[in-house]
Amino acid sequence: MITLTVETKVNTYLNYIDGKWVASSNGEIVKSSNPANTNDVVGFVQNSTREELDQAVLSAKSAQKQWRALTGSDRGAYLYKTADVLESRLDEIAKTMTREMGKTLSEAKGETARGVAILRYYAGEGIRKVGDVIPSTDPNGLMFTSRVPLGVIGVIPPWNFPVAIPIWKMAPALIYGNTVVIKPAQETAVTCAKVIECFAEAGIPDGVLNMVTGSGSVIGQGIVEHPDINGITFTGSNEVGKMVGQGALARGAKYQLEMGGKNPVIITADADLDLAVEGTISGAFRSSGQKCTATSRVIIASEIYEEFKQKLLVSVKDITIGDGLEEGIWMGPVANESQLNTVLSYIEKGKQDGAKLIAGGNRLTGPAYDHGYFVEPTIFEDVTSDMAIAQEEIFGPFIALIKVDSIEEALRVANDVNYGLSASIYTKNIQNMMSFINEMEAGLVRVNAESAGVELQAPFGGVKQSSSHSREQGEAAKEFFTAIKTVFIK
Repeated sequence: MITLTVETKVNTYLNYIDGKWVASSNGEIVKSSNPANTNDVVGFVQNSTREELDQAVLSAKSAQKQWRALTGSDRGAYLYKTADVLESRLDEIAKTMTREMGKTLSEAKGETARGVAILRYYAGEGIRKVGDVIPSTDPNGLMFTSRVPLGVIGVIPPWNFPVAIPIWKMAPALIYGNTVVIKPAQETAVTCAKVIECFAEAGIPDGVLNMVTGSGSVIGQGIVEHPDINGITFTGSNEVGKMVGQGALARGAKYQLEMGGKNPVIITADADLDLAVEGTISGAFRSSGQKCTATSRVIIASEIYEEFKQKLLVSVKDITIGDGLEEGIWMGPVANESQLNTVLSYIEKGKQDGAKLIAGGNRLTGPAYDHGYFVEPTIFEDVTSDMAIAQEEIFGPFIALIKVDSIEEALRVANDVNYGLSASIYTKNIQNMMSFINEMEAGLVRVNAESAGVELQAPFGGVKQSSSHSREQGEAAKEFFTAIKTVFIK
């Protein structure tokens, strides 16, 4: 932690409160560094106090009535303008994302473009229906439903998608008439600040959108406890998510939690193995495995196990690792030292539990790697379902291979975890497809496609310990960000 006067701050990003960029009252800032090269300082962000959070919430609460009074098309116009600004700054913001989080520049550009598309999608929601007419038993009565905003929404996003996830939470909150206070992840707060700059440049009214950076224990906990925050949308770890849910429940606030995953891919005996290998590599190792929908377990029919494994081992050797800003790099570093240590600790757990390491398993060293958090794509086999590496979320470039003798066994193994976010299967057999679709305990199931990824117009969320059972994105977002009001006119 660093303390500087405002006048001496260079590359320092401020909080955004009531339409103004303001420093933290304590004068403290935190450094954000590049995980590919920790000597590269991306910028400094505020280490804010509850005072700044209170100011932001008051600003959002004061602005909400006027924002709600606008027509949906008028609110949508601000989102359309923001999308245009974000699109004009796509390369700059994507580069910042790569420097701050580590994913490759091509992935960062794709994510930023997705942010543009999400804004435009929800801008259009401003002129779509918000209720239904319901027949009344009274011949002289008219009965219908409408939807009303919750009020002030607290947004707590993760660091792994620092453009797309904040936008897919903020955009629907705003279009349905809520105002927002966002606390970005510290690891990617510079990227989030640049996204907020796009809203500001688009002229969003003062107080409608506010950003306060700081620690989870101060700003995050403050959002959970604040009596004037009516709804909280959170994406992150199960441990933190449960605390958010319990805190919101204790004071009667609405909450939405998207948490961990231990996502399987099933490879059947009749699968197109080349397609399955391609999907497994992409699902497991893109973004260094740091996606909540990333492939973590590969469940393979015994008849084709060896053939699939050999193809997988050949393919994983083609992965180029390094700074995501460089040409030809396919996989960057993990996002921070804590994440690196977590991955390395699970490599040791896998060995101790009797699994066999067949690829990777090392932190990369050398001039290109010594100042970053690089770890090899790692593959274990001889994995049983009761091992830690088959049960616990690792969130890194790490997969466990599990051999099975039937589709029934494959589904039992796939469901034998506490999580239920996403899953995929590679098969040409329609019965296998139907069994998987019907029996897989996951909120997102994909056939002959990798486990990672969902289109922005489709509902997204998990079951079991992966979610609070609400859904994000698409039209489903209105279920969280609004309440139904039933109207009867005599």
